[in-house]
Amino acid sequence: MEYNKLVAVTGMSGLYELISSRADGGVVRSLEDKTTKFVSNRVHNFSHLESIEIFTVKENVNLAEVLTAMKKSKQALPDAKADNNAVKAYFEKVYPDMDFERVYISDMKKMVKWLEIIDKNNIEIKTPEAGSEDNGSDHIAEKKTNSADRSVAPKNSAVRSAPPKKINTPRKMA
Repeated sequence: MEYNKLVAVTGMSGLYELISSRADGGVVRSLEDKTTKFVSNRVHNFSHLESIEIFTVKENVNLAEVLTAMKKSKQALPDAKADNNAVKAYFEKVYPDMDFERVYISDMKKMVKWLEIIDKNNIEIKTPEAGSEDNGSDHIAEKKTNSADRSVAPKNSAVRSAPPKKINTPRKMA
């Protein structure tokens, strides 16, 4: 199982592996009890874990970076149902750059629960590589310079004579 196939589904607790997707929903497998079912897009939304970002005091970071820091930490992972202050104190030690005014305690508890599920299923957390994003922006810049080299035809040559527009004026009532 790969990290990039993991999704969180609104209204459903836990993590799921996205097996296949269709226009009206997707087939998911629960990582907790291994049940497979169809989930409709009309009722639920899917969030890929690799696309989730966490607010920090500097720039937003990917969820994978926070999960990796949690995994490497020597701090004991708090219980997902623990006291709010205990969970917040854990994240203050593990990831002090997190913006605690914008990241809710419920989100922190969710991250603890997700890490437990990921560890239980032996899934390797893959952080997105920064080098791949830089290559894409260089490629876009090349396209922009190539399109600027093209000569643009004058607008007057493309204008066609159109019939005059009808003006609807209100009728006078007698």
